[in-house]
Amino acid sequence: MDDRPVTSHSEIRKFGDSSGLTLASASPRRLELLKQIGIVPERILPADIDETPLRNELPRDLALRLAEAKARAVFEVAEKALSPQGEAAHRTFILAADTVVTCGRRILPKAETVDEARACLDMLSGRRHCVYGGIALITPDGALKSRIVQTVVHFKRLSSEETQLYIDSGEWQGKAGGYGIQGLAGAFVKSLQGSYTNVVGLCLYNTRQMLGGTGFFQTNSRPA
Repeated sequence: MDDRPVTSHSEIRKFGDSSGLTLASASPRRLELLKQIGIVPERILPADIDETPLRNELPRDLALRLAEAKARAVFEVAEKALSPQGEAAHRTFILAADTVVTCGRRILPKAETVDEARACLDMLSGRRHCVYGGIALITPDGALKSRIVQTVVHFKRLSSEETQLYIDSGEWQGKAGGYGIQGLAGAFVKSLQGSYTNVVGLCLYNTRQMLGGTGFFQTNSRPA
């Protein structure tokens, strides 16, 4: 995911001012997706966690574990930063997510180098792959809710010219699986089964269902 400046300590101290939403993610795509359905987080506080897969960990389990770990990490930061009693942290919703792309049994990396991006595109070319999206929500009372979303994406067979043009675009940088479906790579997709926004970075349907089921919209005077 793309980097975003970490929220300042002064902004962290705003936790608990209202029952708003804190986005525990550095991804500008997730922020834009939330805005698309009228949800604007009051604060953004990316979580700093180890995202290394566990031995023999399944991709769907990895996505869910990382999303939950991000939510817990931000919750703990809020508790420590605000109140010795930890009460203020319990007055905000914390939303976290993680995306894992797999082809066959292999978990693809978030491409950081040209070689990684090319390897991902070569593997995805002409094949179906799965995108797992983990979503985790910590409610104002400290309860953790989470879901996993699966989308199957089928790529066309890429020519060497198409691969090179995409590499040259730089859109692959920091993207799980080495591509972003909302950009030039959208032309590579022959078919898709499941949530499109899950592939972008956050399944809006499930996110809204989770928020609605925990009373977020009532608390924030938004229509459910």
